[in-house]
Amino acid sequence: MVPTSIILWLFLVSPFLWYCCMANEEVTCSWKVPMRQRREVISIKDFGGVGDGKTVNTWAFRKAVYRISHMRRIGGTMLHVPPGVWLTGSFNLTSHMTLYLAKGATLKATQDTRNWPLMDPLPSYGRGRELPGGRYTSLIHGNGVRDVIITGEKGVIDGQGEVWWDMWRRRTLRYTRPNLIEFMHSSDILITNIVLLNSPFWNIHPVYSSNVVIKYVSIFAPHDSPNTDGIDPDSSSSVCIEDTYISTGDDMVAIKSGWDEYGIAYGRPSYDITIRRVRGSSPFSGIAIGSEASGGVNNILVEDVSLYNTGIGIHVKTNVGRGGYIRDVTFKNVFMNNVRKGIRIVGDVGDHPDEYFNRFAVPRVDGVNIKDVWGVNVQQPGAIEGITSSRFTRICLNNVKLWGSRNMPWTCRDVTGAALGVQPWPCAELTTSFSEGYC
Repeated sequence: MVPTSIILWLFLVSPFLWYCCMANEEVTCSWKVPMRQRREVISIKDFGGVGDGKTVNTWAFRKAVYRISHMRRIGGTMLHVPPGVWLTGSFNLTSHMTLYLAKGATLKATQDTRNWPLMDPLPSYGRGRELPGGRYTSLIHGNGVRDVIITGEKGVIDGQGEVWWDMWRRRTLRYTRPNLIEFMHSSDILITNIVLLNSPFWNIHPVYSSNVVIKYVSIFAPHDSPNTDGIDPDSSSSVCIEDTYISTGDDMVAIKSGWDEYGIAYGRPSYDITIRRVRGSSPFSGIAIGSEASGGVNNILVEDVSLYNTGIGIHVKTNVGRGGYIRDVTFKNVFMNNVRKGIRIVGDVGDHPDEYFNRFAVPRVDGVNIKDVWGVNVQQPGAIEGITSSRFTRICLNNVKLWGSRNMPWTCRDVTGAALGVQPWPCAELTTSFSEGYC
């Protein structure tokens, strides 16, 4: 007879072992933007760069990029950053270039906030995300570019965000903090084999962009650093995020598409996004959609994800005034350990840009499928709470096991859908059978 302890071990651990095996299958979407070999290689040293950690190299980076953009070499150009600490302010990238950080190279942001450049707010947000008016430009920025690669031998980009976080805490910010890397109106972007540290605000922000691959990236910021989201695809399409580790102070990944009336008017959705083999922790959400999703979000696949020491594992969040839609979303093969709340799909999250948002603009949430989820040390399994005037529909849970010591119940309202093989049992609003075409 098999001992009870062995049975219990198999019951608890075998789903995790199965998950690990599944994660090792190299299904990938990274083919969207393949690695390219550049015919020409230049060094930042050729432009007066000094990697001593003291010399400010902003002008050197800007001169190098200017040279690449004007010479237009066939096959593009690689800008090589050799070992050293390269202090720099904000600079732009250009099309058909690779920014290559060698092993031992650290590109470090200056902390001269007074002279940090400003730019206009995003039209789908109407203002800076934190404050009215413009926003500080990201450390590495690209606007209207294509065929751009940021890669290396695990070289580091350090945003030195402490000074920005302190300004946020003291409420002395004048404008919204800069992202670490942002691409706007761009396509065919590859970010791979680098390490990101201490972003002032969001780490990687592709917005109004398409064909973006983020793979083999490690992202770190202290858990008490404010709003240091890992990767935020925003009004973007054909985005692939794979094999990445994220430990930050806010959502690991958050899919967005504009803010209230400005996002509705701009009307650019996020769609065709794959998140696969992502691991990490966050005091907020592991994988999130919203809450700024006013342009719409659809056709999202999240699979083979491992979360630990996280506030909310799976978080779909929106609010009255957002408008837009969230639909055709699939989460599968997700493992959680030590999570405050396993699954949260709610319609009461997020602030508003101003008092002019439309209180009758209610979002539509339809077709969220969550299957093969295993969680241990989960304090509260979940909440599915729609909006009275816009019930969440086709919310389907299949083989979802969320275990914790407190045995707290799910909370549900204004939702329809189905649940099968869910423990603890979610709520009466979800039926116990999947009809064809429903889930």
